[in-house]
Amino acid sequence: MNTSAAHGPHDAGDVQETDDDVVIVGAGPVGLFLAIELHTAGVRPVVLERLAEPDVGIKAAAIGAVAVEALERRGLGPALDKAEVPLPAAKAARARPGRVRKPGGHFAALFVIDQDLQREPDRHSRMVPQDALERILTARAAELGIEIRRGVTVRELAQDDAGVTVGTSAGPLRASYVVGCDGGRSTVRKLAGFAFPGTDPTLTGYQAAVEFDAPEKLTPGWQRTPRGLITAIPGRVFTAEFDGPPADRDAPLTQDEVEAAIQRVSGTDVRIVSMEKATRWTDHARQASTYRDGRVLLAGDAAHVHSPFGGQGLNLGLVDAANLGWKLAAAVAGREDLLDSYTAERHPVGARVLENTRAQIALVRPDPLTDALRTIVSDLIRLPEGNRHIGEMLSGVGIRYDLADADPLVGTLVADRLLTLADGTVEYLYTLMEEGGGLLVSPSPRPLPPGVHLAHVKEGPALLVRPDGCVAWTDASETSLDEALACRL
Repeated sequence: MNTSAAHGPHDAGDVQETDDDVVIVGAGPVGLFLAIELHTAGVRPVVLERLAEPDVGIKAAAIGAVAVEALERRGLGPALDKAEVPLPAAKAARARPGRVRKPGGHFAALFVIDQDLQREPDRHSRMVPQDALERILTARAAELGIEIRRGVTVRELAQDDAGVTVGTSAGPLRASYVVGCDGGRSTVRKLAGFAFPGTDPTLTGYQAAVEFDAPEKLTPGWQRTPRGLITAIPGRVFTAEFDGPPADRDAPLTQDEVEAAIQRVSGTDVRIVSMEKATRWTDHARQASTYRDGRVLLAGDAAHVHSPFGGQGLNLGLVDAANLGWKLAAAVAGREDLLDSYTAERHPVGARVLENTRAQIALVRPDPLTDALRTIVSDLIRLPEGNRHIGEMLSGVGIRYDLADADPLVGTLVADRLLTLADGTVEYLYTLMEEGGGLLVSPSPRPLPPGVHLAHVKEGPALLVRPDGCVAWTDASETSLDEALACRL
């Protein structure tokens, strides 16, 4: 299917010659990680970003479990270790080693998820702020020689059977594929004409980095009041009021506006002494009907938007990039069939996040009926099976792509583990995946196609892992290894 903007494609003579295979629009975490994934797979990406400097607004405070694992599979674990901010409970418990609870997150401000009840409790989120992650990814992109062109705006988009022409403020570019990683108001999505159905916003919320005159007036932790929801920690505040969306979400945000919202919700006269940065947010929930239209694809917030409840947005977008990267690299090399599985695998995951964030909004509304519902839902989550169900849903650990295989491990994202190799040495599975490609873990060596590596282990079950960490085959699969290598990798 051809896609073009109103002005159509440029003449061939106007198009800048480029050696880049893929144009990525957006230099946030998803765009940067996708560029790293493509480069790791031998593809040349270029990243276009409309902002001249990185955005310094309010961003995510943590990275979800399966996104952390995707980053660790590319050798970024040590950088995450350095950037991680200890939880307050962890700081207080340093004198009691082994007594610190792993972060389990919350569901609708119900802090009843017990990470120790999860099937795999060591797979959890990490308190790495998004701005720190962006610095890590930018540094890695620079090490790899990936070009990031800042201050460049995309204006036109036209695709044909051979590639895509991208009209920009710096002149037109030509590439085999274009990926929109340019956020919830994605220019790529709009120019390409992707449908973006969903539900309209029902609330107005604020997040701000502030200092108060009398912070003791605000009750610590998450508080539901007759007027909304508020949580305040030193230096930061989050509010929600359920009286409709903002009149003008793009209007300049003032300190007086944020202060008035805090006073309304908290019922106090607390004042803001200083405000470093702030943002409005709403609960609109929309998802592109497909993540691919020919040679134009979407990832991250460009493909799906939802409220911040559960802290799932960054987790969702980074795993989009991990799933897409190796498939898009294969398409650049001439094997396009794998690209269809990108929407097939990731769209249901995004839909599930939209569903649970809508449910969380319903569970924090300030009325007696919601009070009763919260009590029942809280009781259900406290049950071990309920705890695991919600925990795995929020973390992404429960993801299973449909690879048409009855083996319950096939289609899941593999956890890291220590492997004892045939020569007696030990190595982590993720370490063996840092250079990209698939990995066959097996006690029986055999010839493998290009791009698939062997971890010759001393003993144990065999499994085939895709570059994105998805288990593509085990020795308990209904499918043969040869078929899995040919069709799933």
